[in-house]
Amino acid sequence: EYRRGQLYAVAKASNQETEGDSGVEVLVNEPYEKGEYTGQYTKKIYHLGSKIPGWLAAIAPASALKLFEESWNGFPHIKTDLQSPFMGARFTYTVETLHFDNDKGEQENVHNLDKKQLKIREVKHIDIVDPVPDGADTSTFHSEVTERGPLRRGWQDEVKPMMCCYKLVTVNFKYFGLQTKVESALIDYQDGLFARFHQQLFCWIDEWYNLSMEELREYENKLAEETLSKLEKEEEETK
Repeated sequence: EYRRGQLYAVAKASNQETEGDSGVEVLVNEPYEKGEYTGQYTKKIYHLGSKIPGWLAAIAPASALKLFEESWNGFPHIKTDLQSPFMGARFTYTVETLHFDNDKGEQENVHNLDKKQLKIREVKHIDIVDPVPDGADTSTFHSEVTERGPLRRGWQDEVKPMMCCYKLVTVNFKYFGLQTKVESALIDYQDGLFARFHQQLFCWIDEWYNLSMEELREYENKLAEETLSKLEKEEEETK
């Protein structure tokens, strides 16, 4: 269920987030085989535009306002890399995700980190009941299709089916005087994004629950075309 919901929510959220000079452009969306994993490979451009903090926009040239994302969705394992052509090797951002059924987030080291990595690791628990800016309210939502929700605090002990995403986020921004500030800002933004995305995924369940994988792929392609059209229109208007 989550795999299908994730595909739907990524496509819908990307389309909704595309506005003005900011948005997501899908370059590649195709099956892949990589070692023991098979799944769907995507390559995207994130046009940051006016969505980045003003202090960062003030020092960043136009060429820096793009991020390239590569993602290997071999569910239940997903790896995503973000790259900045402007920063090159000075910027690395990787998210590795593992998904587990009927898991409350109590496993200690699912990513098999070594002692050195564990020493600097910071663990954060994200509960989709906790409100975040622009998030969906899971405490009031009720699904007519699945009869799930609303969720209340402590729902993990009462609700089935359930699952947990373990996300390992690794950020490195090598820029003198800004490294700590930018890395902290990126992590804080990512925490809110994870929470908001999964709230939306749950509250959109009636829209995606009965869709087949074939229908979801068609939906992805349709919204990718709409998103690209939005970006092209904005580019034409600003010329």
